[in-house]
Amino acid sequence: MATTKSWIDAARPRTLPLALSGILMGCGLAWFYGAIQASVSALAVVTATLIQIFSNFANDYGDSQKGTDNQFRLGPVRTVQSGEISKKEMETGMKIVGALSFVSGLLLVYFGTRHSSPVAFFVFVGLGILSLIAAYFYTAGKKPYGYIGLGDLFVFLFFGLLPVAGVFYLNTGTLPGSVFWLAVTIGLFSTGVLNLNNMRDIANDRNSGKITIPVRIGATGSRLYHAAMLLLGWVFAVVFTIQNFQSPWQFLFLLTFPFFMRDLWQIFHIQNEKELDPFLKRLALSTLAFTLLFCLGLIISVA
Repeated sequence: MATTKSWIDAARPRTLPLALSGILMGCGLAWFYGAIQASVSALAVVTATLIQIFSNFANDYGDSQKGTDNQFRLGPVRTVQSGEISKKEMETGMKIVGALSFVSGLLLVYFGTRHSSPVAFFVFVGLGILSLIAAYFYTAGKKPYGYIGLGDLFVFLFFGLLPVAGVFYLNTGTLPGSVFWLAVTIGLFSTGVLNLNNMRDIANDRNSGKITIPVRIGATGSRLYHAAMLLLGWVFAVVFTIQNFQSPWQFLFLLTFPFFMRDLWQIFHIQNEKELDPFLKRLALSTLAFTLLFCLGLIISVA
């Protein structure tokens, strides 16, 4: 029987800061625009956390089915592949967490759309269901899209555009175009984390038939791709700030720039792909720090 530690490992706590970054950015922008709702924001955090855990369970389950999690994989040993959690237990775990995230999501959408049109309610319920489907079929199922190089696109959408713009709308009932500058930024940073994961496992993924973008473009190309995403994300954040400038405090997020650039420099000089593993957590935490300082700057500027 699976232990509590095994379930915690399967939930992959180091991925949770990234899942929360888009939600917090949406909340911070809603505050800046003067329309924050505590109930919506709290439910958004709970729902995003549950969906991310469901996604991690499904990823663990799916990769074990495809044989990608094996002795040649450079990342942490996964729980289903190692036998810590049986496939049957993981299936049960996915059902429980999926159900909890669905209930939490329904409450989130209800509180966020109760003063708007019924159409908005059903649109967001549909997006929530799509999020769960996308989380499952990333590596699970007969034709997982993560195995044909589409994982980056879905991470960009479901970690960037949807949480930032969606949470902003659920808080405010509006969706100005300027919000998408930050939605793209968080989406690019989040995709960068996935890219690091795929860069680390490029050899094993190629041998296992998992054709990620790094497998397609190679080690050097994937590093250039990584740099382009991070730098473009920073450009979009600066553009938003200049366009919506009210106080110098809004540039508080620039304090995290050296951390992004330091890690990027080191990534370009790493020869052993296994050494890339710590940079996944570091980019996730840097993205969260960026988000918190960005939101703090917004809040102070309108205080």
